[in-house]
Amino acid sequence: ARAFVATLTAMRGSVSPIPAYDAVYAALRQSTEYAVEAFASDLPGFLARYRAAEAESLATPLLFDGAEDVLATVVAAGGRNFLVSHRDNQVRDLLRIEGIDQYFTAVVTADDGFARKPDPAAFLHLIAEYGLDPRRTVAVGDRPIDIEAGIAAGVDTVYFTLGPKDCPATRTITTLRELLSIVSAGDDDVVAGFLPPTTF
Repeated sequence: ARAFVATLTAMRGSVSPIPAYDAVYAALRQSTEYAVEAFASDLPGFLARYRAAEAESLATPLLFDGAEDVLATVVAAGGRNFLVSHRDNQVRDLLRIEGIDQYFTAVVTADDGFARKPDPAAFLHLIAEYGLDPRRTVAVGDRPIDIEAGIAAGVDTVYFTLGPKDCPATRTITTLRELLSIVSAGDDDVVAGFLPPTTF
């Protein structure tokens, strides 16, 4: 979102108002195509410049607070973490840069050829490939399409959002650290069948 706003500012200058970061972030959570159509459809070459700015910003990625603690806690509890991303294999580099790649059992990217979420194909592949029990698997995502894919795959879902909470997830959280209590809750505290140890 920062790269998107910076590119808009560079290309528009002071000619027209630049949308707020939160508006751009919300649009990007739907898709890059949606955000470009909403804010930069009249700017030839915007997407290429934005992608270059994004690549530069991703050289120093920032994890959400609590991300590594949650990943490590799932593994320590005997669980496994999986990542399903619309990004290409660059996502593996990002995990390595942040030092969290060792927490993932498998990573699925756009380069693996699965249909994009909300299609559940990538989730169903991981469930079959790794013998996951859907009753003990949860999909955690920050976009409605993540939740839709999880529901379609037959697993419980957690929606991570700082915005509207009108998403049909099993549970909604506003910080990743809220997942720590879920992971450590144990079998006796299962709510609506919601229990890691396996997370997407």
